[in-house]
Amino acid sequence: MDNQTEPTGRLNARMFGKLIVIAVMMFGFGYLLVPLYKQICELTGVNILTSQEMKVKPIDNSQIDKSRTITVEFDANAQGPFRFRPTVSSMQVHPGEMTQVLYEVVNTQKRSVEAQAIPSYAPQQAAAHFKKVECFCFQQQTLEANQAKQMPVVFYLDPALPKDVKTITLSYTFFEIAKPEKTVELKPAVAG
Repeated sequence: MDNQTEPTGRLNARMFGKLIVIAVMMFGFGYLLVPLYKQICELTGVNILTSQEMKVKPIDNSQIDKSRTITVEFDANAQGPFRFRPTVSSMQVHPGEMTQVLYEVVNTQKRSVEAQAIPSYAPQQAAAHFKKVECFCFQQQTLEANQAKQMPVVFYLDPALPKDVKTITLSYTFFEIAKPEKTVELKPAVAG
């Protein structure tokens, strides 16, 4: 039996040695895979691993026409129980530049009010080039009794704005929306 166990023992020892070599090679391959992967990605420009490795220059909006400056004037009119005004009367804007202005409204009543704003532009040809991204005029506003509210308008001027337009006036009319009156259901008179 000693003869039979000895060859099996040697076979087991050899197999164990081979397994150790394979395990060491797998560990080495896994260890070297990370720098190899980084080199391949760096060469191909694919899948940059960290923001430190990225060499990004600041994004510049090429749509902004910095050679032109347009004066945008803001106007406000109220019809109803409101004090309504822009927080600034005008600003200088480059076509293509995203800009924000705030309008303030105060409900002077001791009741809740539903209201809506309607914009208008001067000159009229500027209306097609005045692009609003966010505006309180997109939806009705609910103002509680004596509530004051600041409402933003985020906009840009289309760079295709005609060159002769130097000033644009954005005007809003803010008005109360009448709530539908309750109707009284009439019952037919019963003849008796």
